[in-house]
Amino acid sequence: MLGFFLKTLRLKIEAKKGKRKKIKKKIQKREEEKSLKVKMGAVKNIWNEREVAEAPDCSQIQIPTSSLSVDPSLPLPQITPLITELCKDLFEKWSNLDDSRFSVETVSGGITNLLLKATAKEEGGNDVSVTVRLYGPNTDYVINRERELQAIKYLSAAGFGANLLAVFGNGMVQSFINARTLVPLDMRNPKLAAEIARELRRFHQVEIPGSKEPQLWIDMFKFYEKASSLEFDDSEKQKIYKTISFSEVYNEIVELKELTSHFNAPVVFSHNDLLSGNIMANDEIV
Repeated sequence: MLGFFLKTLRLKIEAKKGKRKKIKKKIQKREEEKSLKVKMGAVKNIWNEREVAEAPDCSQIQIPTSSLSVDPSLPLPQITPLITELCKDLFEKWSNLDDSRFSVETVSGGITNLLLKATAKEEGGNDVSVTVRLYGPNTDYVINRERELQAIKYLSAAGFGANLLAVFGNGMVQSFINARTLVPLDMRNPKLAAEIARELRRFHQVEIPGSKEPQLWIDMFKFYEKASSLEFDDSEKQKIYKTISFSEVYNEIVELKELTSHFNAPVVFSHNDLLSGNIMANDEIV
């Protein structure tokens, strides 16, 4: 299947060479139209580092931190007092509240992480909720947490997702969004699909500081190294595993990387995990 894809990819690249002049003209025309709209005030400028840095909820604000960690495998009755202790440690205004004022419940949607809704009844009687995100086991192997936290700050300033409120040993706390997590069936809804596409386009326009090198190939080779050095206790699984030609897999990855380098496509900040459980929608959209 991958061989067929590579062959198709080569044909596309050859076809692209003959169309580059036309594409450049189209891009130039599009940029001219875009420039004209900006001058007329019809298009808002794409977020840049300076705008985001000056935003009140961005990276210049010192967020609370804690060295505490919480085991995500624990059942809810055991995890509740730990989350309560964590919230009191992170947020000074909650530090003296009685434990009975806190409630914790699970939130649907998380795939690699455990999501919890923690609610505190403050002295004035108001219920304030936050989302506590506990990282899944071994996820640090594939996710750069420092980079993730930086991205969340900038995306939040650009109007995407929840605000980052605090970080702790194996997770983060964000503002709670009162919306519904989508299910696979929702992805067939044309109205929702159009809304997702519009937001994704806007998402790709957000400027995140840092390297513009594609992360895809770094992750691909990382997965390859992990996959090519596995061992199974089950003899049948090990026997099947030994039939895989990892040298062939490696060569195909290298070839695919070389072929895609001819696309001259811009490198943008991408979601890369756009499944239903990672999308929330409010009642107006649904």
